[in-house]
Amino acid sequence: MPHPISRYPVPELQDLPEDLRTRILEVQAKAGFVPNVFLALAHRPAEWRAFMAYHDALLLKDTGSLSKGEREMIIVATSAANQCLYCVVAHGAILRVYEKAPLVADQVAVNHRKADITPRQKAMLDFAMKVCTASHTVDEADFETLRGHGFDDEDIWDIGAITAFFGLSNRMANLTGMRPNDEFFLMGRVPRAPKA
Repeated sequence: MPHPISRYPVPELQDLPEDLRTRILEVQAKAGFVPNVFLALAHRPAEWRAFMAYHDALLLKDTGSLSKGEREMIIVATSAANQCLYCVVAHGAILRVYEKAPLVADQVAVNHRKADITPRQKAMLDFAMKVCTASHTVDEADFETLRGHGFDDEDIWDIGAITAFFGLSNRMANLTGMRPNDEFFLMGRVPRAPKA
């Protein structure tokens, strides 16, 4: 018996508004499957659109010094702190692919300070974890520490914004009981099967 991907009703692809359906089919063509987050959040199309717009503004932007892999490190570390299975598994897979490192996602999820990442990345994740767990304590000393690692104020905003956005994402995934796709568990660990 297949496990449900959400405790809320998941609309059929053909029943979705055209813009949602088009985006989901684009993702499916690129990834080879539809990540469950796209289907689970489609339960409320207006919120889906707002969620994906902010997601894309943060993760697909061309400015700033954060690499795609570093953005995913932030997501994995803070999602683990928020005990979000879906985001740790899904973004852990993306992190492994971007960094071409099959162990890094597990290391970052469990304890980024022991992970095989740079001192700059550890400082970035220290700050992200502070925003995640104690944002009321963020102060100028945190900014100075990050500036010492080459981050500017816009990069620091990005670190905080990604952390905050995925705080929302983690809570929605936990609320809905969102199930990670099986495909994510092996991504970046074993070679991808050739397309037929």
